[in-house]
Amino acid sequence: MSRSDENSLRIFSGRASRDLAERICKYLEISVGQGHTDMFPDGEIIVKVDEDVRGRDCFVVQSTYHPVNAHLMELLIFADCLKRASAKSITAVIPYFGYARQDRKDEGRTPITAKLVANLMQTAGVTRVVALDLHAAQIQGFFDIPVDHMLAAPVIVEYIESIRAELGDLVLVSPDIGNVKTANFFAGLLGGELAIIDKRRKSGSEVVSANLIGDVKGRTVLMVDDMISTAGTMCSAAELVMRNGAKDVIAACTHPVLVGLAMERLAASPISKIIVTDTIPCGERCKPIQSKLVELSVANLLGEAIHRIHHNESVSALFNKSKGSGKR
Repeated sequence: MSRSDENSLRIFSGRASRDLAERICKYLEISVGQGHTDMFPDGEIIVKVDEDVRGRDCFVVQSTYHPVNAHLMELLIFADCLKRASAKSITAVIPYFGYARQDRKDEGRTPITAKLVANLMQTAGVTRVVALDLHAAQIQGFFDIPVDHMLAAPVIVEYIESIRAELGDLVLVSPDIGNVKTANFFAGLLGGELAIIDKRRKSGSEVVSANLIGDVKGRTVLMVDDMISTAGTMCSAAELVMRNGAKDVIAACTHPVLVGLAMERLAASPISKIIVTDTIPCGERCKPIQSKLVELSVANLLGEAIHRIHHNESVSALFNKSKGSGKR
């Protein structure tokens, strides 16, 4: 980047995504913006920006994973701080968008919290949003500001292609009916066949994978989803395909939420490799599955999107690399 670019662009980081923000800035060959977050003894958050942002394009990188409310509130305060400091634009770069699963009223007297979060961001001063693999694509319509919905598929596909030769005969398995479009998309990109699992849920916390539609015998199974949360679906699906003669099972996701019994389930499961991205940092919490874990970075993808937005260039070219995914 030229000196003029560096002077007009600032990328700041909340506490949730410091490492990712540094990787993004390394890709763009600029320094992370000077700012910090402190906490008062009573738990209140205060954000201080330590440099001039007047008239500049400002980007705040912050995933809203656990503790979701604290990370979300920090993002909102960061936006308000930049707005009051006369930033030209404020783009919230949200690699993992919390509350995305609360996108509709599926029964009476329940909120649509994803819409509430969208309203809060706009009120705080956010003028644009960059998100990665939203759990529900319609959340884009909850905002009255531009939303760039990025896909991590190019990053995951690039890694799979690098080990494609050792995988042998590959079959893409959708762990449930709702993920069929994504599995079919990856099957097309990677040249594998498609199989589907008919998942039956006993309760809110217990999932039973009952039926397999397709042939996995003697093949390497790849299961891809936008997130792995409690890992119940992935692990029960892995056990089912192994019972049906699969040679190996690989799981991949964009967002390693990994809560509840996820670590224990994945560690004990027949899944040999768990491919994730750094939208949510793994760190120490992932030690139980370290031997199976492959962590990829979305920094270059997000960095390129930021570069294009800052220069008023098309971001759709990045989308086109992943055209056809059901997650768009």
